Amino acid sequence: MKLDFWQVSRDPVEKVVVLIARRVLGEGERVLVVAADPAQRAAIARELWQAGPEAFLANGEADAPGAERQPIVLSADCAAPNGASHVILADGIFRETEGFARAFLLFQPDAAPAARAAWRAQDGRADIERAYFEQQDGRWVKKA
Repeated sequence: MKLDFWQVSRDPVEKVVVLIARRVLGEGERVLVVAADPAQRAAIARELWQAGPEAFLANGEADAPGAERQPIVLSADCAAPNGASHVILADGIFRETEGFARAFLLFQPDAAPAARAAWRAQDGRADIERAYFEQQDGRWVKKA
């Protein structure tokens, strides 16, 4: 599994979720977005719906009717009723993501110590391929 750590310092998390979700959907895959706070999930949902007039990103809550048909599902936990292969941990809290092909941990600079601890916890795992990205001048740069 690929595990990406994205340190969000310039753009709002909601915009970064849109960026990642658009790419994942472009690959023909489905996405689960995890955030414990319902208000944060609502903000992410709004941003996904407003991603562009010709390219809105359909989404719904995991407990809503028809969630299994949604390309993007938002949830408080890592259960993907839509069969998502990719998971975005949007609230900066690392969770086990077994069963996904790729996971993205989005975190603010103040959450960097917890992200470093999550990174170190993956040391020695042959089944995990880690990468670390940070924003620099509006671009995402791979640092590790």
